[in-house]
Amino acid sequence: MALDRLIDKIVEMQNPTVAGLDPKLDYVPSFIKEKCFNEHGKTLEGAAAALLEFNKALIDALCDIVPAIKPQAAYYEMYGWQGVKTLAETIKYAQSKGMYVMTDGKRNDIGATMTAYATAHLGTTDLDGEAVDAFGADALTVNGYLGTDGIKPLLKICSEKDKGIFVLAKTSNPSSGELQDLKLENGKTVYEQMGEMCENWGKEDMGKYGYSGVGAVVGATYPEMLKELRAKLPHTFFLVPGYGAQGGGAEDAKFAFDKNGIGAVVNSSRGIMCAWTKQEGKTEADFAEAARVEALRMRDDLRSVIGEMKK
Repeated sequence: MALDRLIDKIVEMQNPTVAGLDPKLDYVPSFIKEKCFNEHGKTLEGAAAALLEFNKALIDALCDIVPAIKPQAAYYEMYGWQGVKTLAETIKYAQSKGMYVMTDGKRNDIGATMTAYATAHLGTTDLDGEAVDAFGADALTVNGYLGTDGIKPLLKICSEKDKGIFVLAKTSNPSSGELQDLKLENGKTVYEQMGEMCENWGKEDMGKYGYSGVGAVVGATYPEMLKELRAKLPHTFFLVPGYGAQGGGAEDAKFAFDKNGIGAVVNSSRGIMCAWTKQEGKTEADFAEAARVEALRMRDDLRSVIGEMKK
């Protein structure tokens, strides 16, 4: 089961973190941009080349200490098909370095359309009898608010291809409560109901560590709700955004973990990508080294509150 592979890497590295690769040209050091624009012009090709060089350097700096990356699709789509190609190349490069890749796409649809999304990001595309990976990520974030019709097509491909999904439950953004905190007629909040649906959707894809292939996105910015959902969803692995730039810390994120120190992976994007801007004495030439320093600091910060990670 796909999330077993993630858990194995987390325990091996004693690091429950994922580096969000959400690059914009504003984050890319000027020397990389100048090189790529000199070669390709100020074009989408030049921008995409700069993003890829930036990503590869970060992956090289992180791959032996961070188990996973999470590229957000929107940051690639904004640079056209050239950027989308960089997304595919980033996924393949990270996997070649042994990293687990979860694409942050938050896809949401039903029937044949959701099957197409699942095929694109997790499955294989049929080319007149030849099966080819389009993107080939290990997991995908999805929006479950169309209900089971939007999740079933994913479950089939996840089972067949050993892939996982993370369903939005209690997100880290400030306005999430406008919908997610509302009470339903059964007395449960919307986020609690969504969490229970994740538990049910994952029943047929249970891994060897007690977690299913259907995870949930639960933000570190709401620690009490994180604690509540951890208790109520014993078989649902959490993807935890909100650490660092959004205000969440290790003391908040610790509620995502079980008694063995597993059960969740915590994301940091800008905090790692742009670490050189916050570290004394670092210049943009040191961006990859600074990212590594921040990733180690984050690992140690989380380990200080959750302890050893055991399977």
